[in-house]
Amino acid sequence: MQRLLPQHVRAATFDYRRWRGLDPEQVYAYLDRLADELERLTRDLRIAHTEGERIRQALRQWQSRHANCRHTQVASNGRWHR
Repeated sequence: MQRLLPQHVRAATFDYRRWRGLDPEQVYAYLDRLADELERLTRDLRIAHTEGERIRQALRQWQSRHANCRHTQVASNGRWHR
């Protein structure tokens, strides 16, 4: 199934039933598809936030462990020394 994009929602059309308006089956099928896509996006966003927080914590731990490390310096001749 193709991913549902905002332009798909905006461009959606439904058949008209004579004297009754839109075809309810088409509308409900589309709403189900829209709900599924929103559920997937919500799940993906939650996973991304969790992963981002995990990376931030790992970075903070790395920075704490390396805060007192002696960094190499560049000598006056532009070459690295230890």
